[in-house]
Amino acid sequence: MPDPGAELDELLERCTFGELAGPELVCGVSGGPDSAALAVLACRFAKHSGAKVAAVHVDHGLRDTGAAEAARVGALCRRLGVLLRVVRLQVAPGANLQARAREARHEALGPHALLGHTADDQAETVLLHLLRGGALDALAAMRADRRPMLALRRADTERVCELVGYEPVADPSNLDTRFWRSRVRHEAIPLLCDIAGRDVVPLLARAARTAAPEADLLDELAAGIDPTSADELRSAPLALARRAVRAWLRTSHPPDAATVERVLEVARRTHRATEVGGGRRVVRSADRLRLEG
Repeated sequence: MPDPGAELDELLERCTFGELAGPELVCGVSGGPDSAALAVLACRFAKHSGAKVAAVHVDHGLRDTGAAEAARVGALCRRLGVLLRVVRLQVAPGANLQARAREARHEALGPHALLGHTADDQAETVLLHLLRGGALDALAAMRADRRPMLALRRADTERVCELVGYEPVADPSNLDTRFWRSRVRHEAIPLLCDIAGRDVVPLLARAARTAAPEADLLDELAAGIDPTSADELRSAPLALARRAVRAWLRTSHPPDAATVERVLEVARRTHRATEVGGGRRVVRSADRLRLEG
């Protein structure tokens, strides 16, 4: 009979826990197959590394099954010997529900919690970002710094759950075609696979791995530009000037391309000021740019 432990170790070897390891690995665990696999593999890694593993479960208050899902995650964590913290939120129904719930979850998890994203999630994210008009950063998609399972596929995480005898929580929103990600997952990617005659997920994930260090290098170079100096923005290569302005204006989301271009027009002395959204504007005075509002 196949050895479940050996199979788990093979899957663990494809993960990057070793690059993320600290004194404690905090895992965001929703109870679905991906996050459950994250907790299982983190614990398996911890046995070899000596790291401690903790888990955080976020209940968004969107489903009546929230308490039952938290209980199932609690049972898994007890089996794994992992300390679990449950955070209960209230995300109001309405527009951009998935995005708002995701932002609330990330805030509750904290900036260092590990996330159970896979190569399939990465491929979907690339397409979603491109559909929203992204460029190089769209291709770069999600970084691996908090995502040790980006080399695994969704089928791999389901297999982890099967090997340890865990029945994952089913999230009905994953099948709800009102949400873009659901349509990309169930319609766009299968269609692209059919057109290409091959599995496109590894291709999109590889594009992300290639684009990420290039995007990071541009950000590093752009960090040397003072976005409040019209002269520096005019003198800089356009790609770096754009990134410097985008970083300067960013709040929870980066500004759109049209807003960035308007600010550069102000730096070029074409205009004295421009609106940049959110009740804010950029004004030029004595060749300096000032953000107001």
